[in-house]
Amino acid sequence: MPEPIIQLKDLEITYNLGKSNEYKATLGVSLEIFPGEFVAFFGPSGCGKSTIMYSILGVLPPSGGQLLVKGENPYSFSPEEMVSFQTKTIGIIYQAFFLINSLSVIDNVALPQIFEGIQPAKRRKWALELLKRFDMDKQGEKFADNLSGGQSQRVAVSRSMVNNPDILLADEPTGNLDSTSTKQVMDSLEEINIKDKKTVIIITHNAAQLAYCHRVFYFKDGKLLRTVPNPEKKQIAKIDKQKILVTELDKLSKIFPYSTPVELKVKSLVNYITQDLNFDQLLRLESFTKLMVERKIEKTDFKKMLMARFHEGGIGVSEDVANTMAEKVSIILHESEDVRRFRRRFMDNNFFARENKIIDRMTEYLEEMFQAKPIPIQKKRLKELVYDRIAGLNDVEIFENTLRASLEEGGLNLTRKQARVVTLHFEKILIQGIDSESQGKH
Repeated sequence: MPEPIIQLKDLEITYNLGKSNEYKATLGVSLEIFPGEFVAFFGPSGCGKSTIMYSILGVLPPSGGQLLVKGENPYSFSPEEMVSFQTKTIGIIYQAFFLINSLSVIDNVALPQIFEGIQPAKRRKWALELLKRFDMDKQGEKFADNLSGGQSQRVAVSRSMVNNPDILLADEPTGNLDSTSTKQVMDSLEEINIKDKKTVIIITHNAAQLAYCHRVFYFKDGKLLRTVPNPEKKQIAKIDKQKILVTELDKLSKIFPYSTPVELKVKSLVNYITQDLNFDQLLRLESFTKLMVERKIEKTDFKKMLMARFHEGGIGVSEDVANTMAEKVSIILHESEDVRRFRRRFMDNNFFARENKIIDRMTEYLEEMFQAKPIPIQKKRLKELVYDRIAGLNDVEIFENTLRASLEEGGLNLTRKQARVVTLHFEKILIQGIDSESQGKH
């Protein structure tokens, strides 16, 4: 595997350092980006993602930690070396385009090459080739202020490539564009990544753009919350696929991209136990369930909270409903402890004599949901299926389809409904058994 092209270690960036209005924009951020990756810095406004981008660009020095680009600290460069770094190593695309309206489109693209001493005819020819690549060559003689937003950004993409940089930074590149222009620009960035093998980093809060990326770095309040690889992309960074356990949590993270892993676990459980509750009741149910997920209250306390009247701080469900909800949550959390034990050992490659006992217990949890006592071949296959799923060797679809397949086909011969119920229950156990601090960090 190649060396990282960008490395951050415990990076801290503080504005107005030592002054009364000192503000820490990032807090101990550590990450690595590899040559040829397409990654996103994702998060709400003010989370620190653009601050880190400008630090990588060489215009915002860290106040702590380490930043290396191609193995070097750009802030150790001389002024001449920094200019070379910012023109040859890194290209940048801004949300606001920053084209010069008094220049033609071709001259806007060619402008960075003036400072490289490239002859006019040569730089003009190269600029026109780039514009043609992004379907903007016919607009080459126009002035920049005669272009649409989408056209302007494709010109900006062309300009960012004119010095053939290794790294392309794109700061909210589609923030001012309509959906059609957004797709054109994102497709252009993907082409640059795939065809030119450039490392592309986009700064975005648009979850729809994450599908283009190999990995997504989720930021909030100046911290890197988690790093999530895209299972639909061939990874460049070293990732142990066997240890990536893809669950409902990954789907929820796309629907609720700003939620923490614990919050996603809570939503999963609430979705599992909820009845006909209104919005306010659901919000309160989430807060109560969070206390259970974090092991801060017991089953009896949870039940009391559910049954208390709404104006008294509860939800106001009946005793029967409260019993059902509390029982479901309690069972899932109890059974998930075995998943947690197994996964911790498994992630550390620390195999142990009691491994079979843990798998046996998890298998027994699921057997209790069968309509009839399983026969020996079903027990054997279920145990193998449980091991493969918790080890990350199969996905939820394979798990459920194997439950439904006939005995002759190597399955367990469960009905469609049985297979769905068993699968749903086991997926809830898996989600709760994954350590929150390691979820999504691979």
